[in-house]
Amino acid sequence: MKSQALEFHKALFEELDTSRLQKKFLSALLEMQNVERGSLWIAEDDGYRCIAAVGSQSADIAGYVIPKSAQSIVGWVIDNGRMTIAEAYKDKRHFREVEAGLDVKSTLILCYPLILRDGRVYGAVEIIDTAHGGSRLNLHKDYLELMEDLVAIGAIALGNALAFADKRDENEKLRRMIADLNVDAFIGQSDAFLAAQKSLRDYAKTDFPVLITGESGTGKELAAREIHRQSDRKNGPFLVQNVSAIPDTLLESELFGYRKGAFTGADKDKTGLFEAASGGTVFLDEIGDMALSLQARILRVIQQNEIKPLGGTGSKRVDVRIISATNKDLRQAIAAGTFREDLFYRLNVLPLSLPPLRERRDDIPLLLNYFLRRDAQRMGIAPKKCTPKALRRLTDHPWKGNIREMENLVRYLLATLPCDTIDDADLPAAILSTPAPLADLSQTPVDPGRPAAAAPAHDMCEQTWEEVERGYVLALLEKCHWNITQAAAKAGVNRSTFDSRIKKLGIRKR
Repeated sequence: MKSQALEFHKALFEELDTSRLQKKFLSALLEMQNVERGSLWIAEDDGYRCIAAVGSQSADIAGYVIPKSAQSIVGWVIDNGRMTIAEAYKDKRHFREVEAGLDVKSTLILCYPLILRDGRVYGAVEIIDTAHGGSRLNLHKDYLELMEDLVAIGAIALGNALAFADKRDENEKLRRMIADLNVDAFIGQSDAFLAAQKSLRDYAKTDFPVLITGESGTGKELAAREIHRQSDRKNGPFLVQNVSAIPDTLLESELFGYRKGAFTGADKDKTGLFEAASGGTVFLDEIGDMALSLQARILRVIQQNEIKPLGGTGSKRVDVRIISATNKDLRQAIAAGTFREDLFYRLNVLPLSLPPLRERRDDIPLLLNYFLRRDAQRMGIAPKKCTPKALRRLTDHPWKGNIREMENLVRYLLATLPCDTIDDADLPAAILSTPAPLADLSQTPVDPGRPAAAAPAHDMCEQTWEEVERGYVLALLEKCHWNITQAAAKAGVNRSTFDSRIKKLGIRKR
């Protein structure tokens, strides 16, 4: 008995994982009593929930909730705070419904309360004999008292582990809430942005794979996070892997994990990204750069919801949603033989195309103000504002690097300018030297109601940017017989942007 008690203590105090501790606690007690069935119960608001079970058909018992309104041995022990022995199906306290689906029924039940250091009873442990007549349980008084002492020690260890797990879960929820607060806003007001945002909201209602396409810097990861945040998986993990960031051999182990001894240096098991993200979302950025050998394995994850760690002998089921992104044309990659066609159709169930910044110029002032405020707050300085002249220059900039280029510019301006106002002259030479897309310096305005005639360069230098732009827009409209779609095409911008500029310039057909 002493050796068993020693093993019992070792099982309790060498285990840190809560679920494994529960199973070890139960298994040790069952071994000491030479029986094969047992269960752990904790008190909750609506009843008594089984948090762990050992023995045949234990999966049918784990998670079961006995209502507080019903009579039960567990409820009696928790309410009275003392041990009891009950003959199943003869004792009126026995809640028979728990064993309704079990092939082998209980005959004799030994139940101890789980008590914390301060004397509060938080649960109970049942040690169950299924032998005929309850012949296996040792009910000798001294043995039962020793068992009670061991349960008391185990109850404290288990209570501490449960409290720690609750705090850990609470901290994880807080961490996710804080992360959500720190996530960059997905903002805009242009037609192109609003269309993408509507698709994003619709996609968040489903669990299907999403393929996000767009130029580099258009905010593909931000869109993926927003889909996750608005989905039913929002309380689960959101894990990111840039496919092009690491070699293919390492990428496979990062995604699928490995077992100890799978290769040189694998001295312990490693959980892969798909397994770690179970219940949440995996975002695979730059999916177009993935090796063909790995593409086949990703296909299996989507089709079967299964992964197989490197060096493992069996598969594991995972519950993840896959959102992928690329700035490449995957149809061209399919034609070139570098991307699997079947994987493309699996990933492209819900396509989302993010427009470049030059196609959503109405959003540029909004985004500039947002980044200026956000980064100033992070730096602990007062936010800066753009003068109208600087704002016009930035609005007309082509932004080939899209939102990422804008973020870098804002950080540069905040770090280098001592004043609170950003003027045209404060902008980097790369911005100032870029020709504006709508300005045609061969046109100068005359009357707001008719096209402008050509004017010499020295006359144009006396005009404002708005006057030059108005003349250019009017000339285009007259040339295209006021067909806005044709005029926008000649200007090299989309129709909504061109129409918005017409309205802002106060131009109307006479």
